[in-house]
Amino acid sequence: MSGKVAIFGASGLVGGACIRHFEDQQGWDVVALSRRAPPFLRDAAFRALDLMDREACESVLGALDDVTHVIYAALYEEADVIRGWRARHQMETNETMLRNAMEPLMAGARLRHVSFLQGTKAYGAHLAAPPVPAKERWPRHPHDNFYWLQEDWLRAQAAAGGWHWTCFRPQTIFGFAMAVPLNLQLAMGVHAVLRREQGLALSHPGGAAFVNEAIDARLIARACHWAATAENARDEIFNITNGDCMTWPDLWPAVARHFAMEMGPPEPERLADGMVEKAALWSKIAAREGLREDDLERLMGATWQFADWNFALGKAPPPVIVSTIKLRQAGFHDCIDTEDMLVELFTFLQDERVLPR
Repeated sequence: MSGKVAIFGASGLVGGACIRHFEDQQGWDVVALSRRAPPFLRDAAFRALDLMDREACESVLGALDDVTHVIYAALYEEADVIRGWRARHQMETNETMLRNAMEPLMAGARLRHVSFLQGTKAYGAHLAAPPVPAKERWPRHPHDNFYWLQEDWLRAQAAAGGWHWTCFRPQTIFGFAMAVPLNLQLAMGVHAVLRREQGLALSHPGGAAFVNEAIDARLIARACHWAATAENARDEIFNITNGDCMTWPDLWPAVARHFAMEMGPPEPERLADGMVEKAALWSKIAAREGLREDDLERLMGATWQFADWNFALGKAPPPVIVSTIKLRQAGFHDCIDTEDMLVELFTFLQDERVLPR
């Protein structure tokens, strides 16, 4: 099966990976939609669109009457990212964005499938570690979240419209993008490059080790392709991970090897504060190496906040593990070694002059 896929959140980690994947698939027309153009766009048609602008959404999306599939990866985060996860404004904004994206498309008669994202916050992982492993069949965790607003609305629209949906709950997402608020791949790479420039060994800047999982955005893209055609994916929720486990302290040596650095002992540091003073150093590196972006704040957005939270600065969290049995039993078996993922993604970012060699 093929069709025309509209990918929302095109400049983000998942949206960008989905664009690149579907561009390589025969029979698929790709429309990329986001406020700013994706930095690594090739053949997909791009439409600049602010999902909070209802009039613009009706104008742009109303003309796309031949869209058969949607991948919704758009996301609004508050300036204070972690606190914003419990903010009513964040939840209502994300619900409004989804409605503005979908309602003009649903006016046509061709829509067949929508893939959208949640995450481990569905299990309350941002409030307390869930039992191991977290499973999709559990009752909904009793906390407010835009996930529930989006999911309930999509379920109702699909039932009325005769199309299907698939929800993916990824663990910690890695990929390549610029100026997005949740980009741990770039945080690790920039942290390494800055320490190398200062003649320092690489260190783990966070807290104690805890067992966790990661997911390559390219793997999510392949899962969205599978879900677009698989009957077993219809109207289902799936956890998705790379397939292995990791801890942050044990992952940093792979980063050190890639950037030809020594690995030093942990040096706990709040990156959201410490990186501010490194802006001039980054500008110097960017000018010397001919990098795409010489402004560190513009490159990283609010990612340092997210990095500090993930690296568990000052904490010793319990493990956060999700079960992927349901997804494998449904027929999606793809996987990737997390260390291999890091190297491949760093290499891409270097090839694209986001990070230096």
